[in-house]
Amino acid sequence: MEHLFRVVDDGMLEELVQPYTEVEVTRALSQMAFFKSPSLDDMSPIFYQKFLHIVKLDVMTYVLNLLNSYSMAIKLNETHIVLIPKCKNPEFLSQFRRISLCNVVYKLASKTIANKLKVLLDRIISLAQSTSLLGRLITDNILLAFEINYFLNTKTIGKQGYIALKLDVNKANDKVEWTFLE
Repeated sequence: MEHLFRVVDDGMLEELVQPYTEVEVTRALSQMAFFKSPSLDDMSPIFYQKFLHIVKLDVMTYVLNLLNSYSMAIKLNETHIVLIPKCKNPEFLSQFRRISLCNVVYKLASKTIANKLKVLLDRIISLAQSTSLLGRLITDNILLAFEINYFLNTKTIGKQGYIALKLDVNKANDKVEWTFLE
């Protein structure tokens, strides 16, 4: 293991282990979509955004305790999975998109963690991984595949060979953990 390339250096690790702050949680709350997928208790982020002046102490205490102590109430982790049709009159499970309806406080904690990780992701995730980072598109890899194919077809020096490329772009985004992207 000591011979493996270490992606997360000591400086990055130091950033990641810093305790979460109220400023980070408040920023994450302000970034959440107002009415996006209400939670199990029918609460949307707009409630917490609009009435933060009333619920701030309770919400911040709970979320910061959750983030800094690494312990979570089991009830908070409950999620309903809902299937949304991708087309009219779906007949197969593959024609549905799965979404998770989870507690807003859980989403808030997740968003706070994601914000902390986001600043390091471009240094950790390979350039070949094109769909998990802002500014990177799956089409970048498609263009790269065309360039490789063109090079192989126009190569004039050396042994001539062939290559077959099989791409399944249709399923590429179904493999992404959507909770990470949010």
